[in-house]
Amino acid sequence: MTEERIRGRRLGVLLVLCGAIFLEGIDVAMLNVALPSIRADLGLGTGELQWVMSAYVLGYGGFMLLGGRAADLFGRRQMFVGWLAVFLLFSGLGGLATEGWQLIAARFVTGVAAAFMTPAGLSVITTGFDEGPQRDKALLVYSGTAAGGFSIGLVAGGLLTSADWRWVFFAPVALAALILPAALVLVPRSPRPRRAPGQRLDLAGGLLVTAAVVVLVLGVERAAHAGAWATAATVAAGLALLGVFAAVERRAAEPLVRLGILRSGPLRRANAAGLLFSGAFFGFQFLVVLYLQELRGWSTLQTSFAMIVIGIDAVLSPTVVPKLVARFGNGRLIFGGLLLAALSYGLFLPLGADWSYLAMLPSLVLLGLAFALVYGPLTIVATEGVQEAEQGLAGGLLYTAFQFGAALGLSAVTAVSASFAVPLEGYRAALLIPFAAVLVAAAVSAAGLRRPGAGRLVSRAGAGSGAPAPAPDPDPAAPPPGAAAARS
Repeated sequence: MTEERIRGRRLGVLLVLCGAIFLEGIDVAMLNVALPSIRADLGLGTGELQWVMSAYVLGYGGFMLLGGRAADLFGRRQMFVGWLAVFLLFSGLGGLATEGWQLIAARFVTGVAAAFMTPAGLSVITTGFDEGPQRDKALLVYSGTAAGGFSIGLVAGGLLTSADWRWVFFAPVALAALILPAALVLVPRSPRPRRAPGQRLDLAGGLLVTAAVVVLVLGVERAAHAGAWATAATVAAGLALLGVFAAVERRAAEPLVRLGILRSGPLRRANAAGLLFSGAFFGFQFLVVLYLQELRGWSTLQTSFAMIVIGIDAVLSPTVVPKLVARFGNGRLIFGGLLLAALSYGLFLPLGADWSYLAMLPSLVLLGLAFALVYGPLTIVATEGVQEAEQGLAGGLLYTAFQFGAALGLSAVTAVSASFAVPLEGYRAALLIPFAAVLVAAAVSAAGLRRPGAGRLVSRAGAGSGAPAPAPDPDPAAPPPGAAAARS
């Protein structure tokens, strides 16, 4: 890969967008370590506590497709700036909550704001940087910044929670207040999107897919305290809603998701692997925090410093990973990273009641390495080769997969761990879920390595290396020239 320097206005834009994704990462991480303190202050049960996290990821994942499509139709800058302001407002309201339901409601709306803001920001990058090495570098810096936000958030969350957990919500307000004016100055106004007369957002599709996500997560969460028939009925209802969503999209004049885009094999594999990887990652984090703070009695600050080693990916993503992409391609990095994640979770399976930090350290280091190898390359694969008019949709699909997976992972580990009378036994059983999920994700990603040259999955990493870059998979979902509005 030739060195692609990012300069001038593009550098300023990238810094603003990195600031926003850093904000999203730090917000989630700080809340993660503050959960036990919130439980103690507001008197929340384990199920209700899980919904403090899940409300955010449900709002995020449920409205992400709507947010991605809105960016394509109504302007990426407008969606990014407007919903950043909403994020700022409701993050602050979360810090003022005195009841569990108030906090859950505030987190849901904050997640909705992130669902419109994040794909808009991602599509500003994918449309503002030339496809190839420069865009790959921008995306890897972007993903590394997100990881850095999560890592710093773990420590910042511990420090703030030791004073008062409410500062976990007020700190992102201060950061957003700095990013917002910078975005107004630096993010360029995108050309007003051309829309056919009467063209509008597919609200029916958006409501259906959100309802399907909520019902499916409810079904998984109810497994801990509802009968098998009730759980199966809830999950079946969620799957039925997804079926109705697909039927509506097939017939809609302007669908939220043009189903033809899903014919792209790399895009499908990236989204499936992203869902499973995210579910495993968030479920594992939730269990480790509960283990350290509630079983071992560690403070929030001790927990934060214990887990910060996962943040090694924030350093590796923008520095080492681009060189690995150039040498091995995105596909092989994703597959290898998923195997590393499986090893990380596997080492944690025999969890002991009095494990030393050194016993946990190998798993945490491996998880940081795995995240670096998987997250950025998945973002590249999921958006490369997609026409500019649907970059918001492609980003929305990927982040929907991430957040839907996170919600399912949190619900699944909560359901399993809560079904055991002895907490340690519950943690051990629940840890099998992240382990199994990343193994399935590795199997999914391996399908993309079967063809010759597939290790460089839709990457242009070979450009400038003296050999021609392998051609990306043809995107059968892309409409022919002059038929951008065509549907499957």
